[in-house]
Amino acid sequence: MIVVFAPDSFKGTIGAADAAAALAEGWHSVRRQDEAVLRPMADGGEGTLDAFAAAVPGARRVPVRVRGPADLEVDAAWLRLPPTARAPAGTAVVELGATSGIELLENLRPMGAHTAGLGQAIAAALAAGVSRVVVGLGSSASTDGGTGMLRALGARFLDARGADVPAGGQGLGAIAAADLSGLAAVPPAGVIGLVDVVNPLLGARGAAAVFGPQKGADPEQIAQLDGGLAQLARLLPADPGTPGAGAAGGAGFGLLAWGGSLASGAATVAELIGLPGAMRAASVIVTGEGAFDGQSASGKVPAHVAAAASGARVALAAGRIQSGADTSAFAAVISLTALAGTPASAMADPARWLREAGRHLARDLG
Repeated sequence: MIVVFAPDSFKGTIGAADAAAALAEGWHSVRRQDEAVLRPMADGGEGTLDAFAAAVPGARRVPVRVRGPADLEVDAAWLRLPPTARAPAGTAVVELGATSGIELLENLRPMGAHTAGLGQAIAAALAAGVSRVVVGLGSSASTDGGTGMLRALGARFLDARGADVPAGGQGLGAIAAADLSGLAAVPPAGVIGLVDVVNPLLGARGAAAVFGPQKGADPEQIAQLDGGLAQLARLLPADPGTPGAGAAGGAGFGLLAWGGSLASGAATVAELIGLPGAMRAASVIVTGEGAFDGQSASGKVPAHVAAAASGARVALAAGRIQSGADTSAFAAVISLTALAGTPASAMADPARWLREAGRHLARDLG
């Protein structure tokens, strides 16, 4: 039978391509006769550039040095995709995680981290003359509503005295005016933000309340950040209630204000890499991610794979599975932490435990 392996990266431990290969190796150790089809996935976060690079012949990485979320220089890259009828000068793929991501911080900066690096990478792509920009919005270090990105593209955010407000979420509440007169034009074929969540910008399900704690924000800071984002929403031409506006600390909202649109990262990447066709021919599909929790149903890779599978049984291999998380969409589930005994052991050698997960799944579903 045909088995498709379509995991996301296991954040900070192993990339999607290596995770897919390890799962397939474990499966083949039990069922060598099965045909393995590897389709490593991404949802707009870590690994998005890798997924596009693997799927598109002629894709080329372009190095760029940017100002990271801790104000230190970061060596990153954006990906240039070849020309198409829709984008005759090519498409740039930029990954927020590589330019303004939380993995770039030694210490969390809930109020001071920003998205300037993302904006600088986009600006570099625009200067190279691309027709379209695709932005992976995931793994964010900040809650700045995309203001760092917009500043790098020519916008200004001013306080009541006409001075520039501080970078990051700490300056949002002081914004009295947004000067967009110098903002770079959207490229001819548009800007698309790839999101893995449907959260709005504000409120109990918004960027600060839901994702602020992951970035080190305490309750008082969360309230301050949400208030600052509300102030920003009053000044920028975008709807803060748009699903995905709260993605990446509100960078989704910032992209909307620039004139971009938002799309499901998992669905966009899946279509590009030919996953729907591969799944139609499969008997079993194995997907996965580092942590399967209550947010995983809102646009993450495993949820998309399970929803898009047509008749095939879908299995989940995750680094850890949160107690109470809904796994009813899967024919089998397995946790690397349970196999390894502890989270530290699972994270220390993820390839080993992914191979073991593949073996278990082959015995259960073969």
